[in-house]
Amino acid sequence: MSASNKGSGVGDLYQFVVDGPSERSRLDAWLAQMPELSAVGLSRSRLQALAAEGMITINGGVARPAQRLRPRDTITVRVPPARSPADLVPQDIPVPAVYEDEHLIVVDKPAGLPVHPGPGHPDGTLVNALLARCPDIRGIGGELRPGIVHRLDLDTSGLMVVAKTQTAHQRLTEQLKNREFQKEYLALSVGMVTPESGTIDAPIGRDPRHRQKMAVDAAGRAARTHYQTLEELEGHTLLNLVLETGRTHQIRVHLAYQGYPLLGDAVYGKASAFIDRQSLHAARLGFHHPVTGAWMQHHAALPEDLAHVLITLRCPRPLPG
Repeated sequence: MSASNKGSGVGDLYQFVVDGPSERSRLDAWLAQMPELSAVGLSRSRLQALAAEGMITINGGVARPAQRLRPRDTITVRVPPARSPADLVPQDIPVPAVYEDEHLIVVDKPAGLPVHPGPGHPDGTLVNALLARCPDIRGIGGELRPGIVHRLDLDTSGLMVVAKTQTAHQRLTEQLKNREFQKEYLALSVGMVTPESGTIDAPIGRDPRHRQKMAVDAAGRAARTHYQTLEELEGHTLLNLVLETGRTHQIRVHLAYQGYPLLGDAVYGKASAFIDRQSLHAARLGFHHPVTGAWMQHHAALPEDLAHVLITLRCPRPLPG
C-alpha cells in the first residue's frame, strides 16, 4: 500500500494504492485501518458516511462502503474542512455526566465520540453536546474547543473534566500542566504481560515513517506509564495503568512497544473480532476543584462493549464463522 495526503481549500485529500495482500478486502474496513485516516478521527462509520456523500472514489468512480478491493486500485478520500467557530451548533447528543456544578462538569465520554470538530467530523462531537447542555461555555478556553481541558482519543472511552468558566479552565489547565491530575486507565492488552507490574519509561515522538502516528523515539519527549496486572484472561491481560506524563497515544504506544498492544487497536496493533476499537477506558480521574481546592476523585465503570469482551474471555466459546 502506498499513500499520499495534501491539503486544499476544500478540505484534505488522501490517496492510497492497493497492493496484493489487501485484495478482496471491503473498502470501509480497509480504510479504517489506515493510520493516516484513524489519526484524524475517521472511524469506519464516518468513512461509510463519506462514501455515501460521494467523497470516496476508486479509480475515479464513486465507491460503495462494501466494495471489494483489487490490486492496484487507486482510492481517493476527500475530507471536508472543519467548521469555523461560528458554525459550532448545540446538538442533543447523550453524554453521561458523573459530576456537575457551576464551575465544571465531569463527563463519561463514549467510545466513538470525537472530542471537538475536526477534518473527519465537522459536528456530532462532545463539544456540540456540551454546547447544548451548557450554552455558557462558548468561548471558554478557546473558540474551537470551548471548555475542553484535556482530551481522549476518538475510540477511548471514559472520564474528562470540562470547565464551565474561564477561571476554572485556567486553573484546571495549570494543574494538568503541572502533572497534578491523577489519571487511571483500564486496558485489555494482547498477550500475557510480564512482569506483572512495572513502569514503561520510554520517550515518545512522531513516527518518522508515518507522521500521523506516534512512536518510541530517543529524540522524543519523556513518557512514563505505570502498570499493574489485574487479571490474566485467555491470552490477554487486564491492566490498570497510571499516567505520569500525558503524551499523545501514550498508553497505546508504550504497550505496543513492549509487545502487548491493546486489543482492537488497528493503528498500533491489529483489528479484533472481539471489539471494534482499542480496549482502553479512562476509569478514574482526580484533580483539585478549581475554586474550593478540594481533592475530587471520580470513577466510571467499564462500558458495555469492554465488559462484554471480559465476559467472553472469562467464558471462551468459538466465535461465529
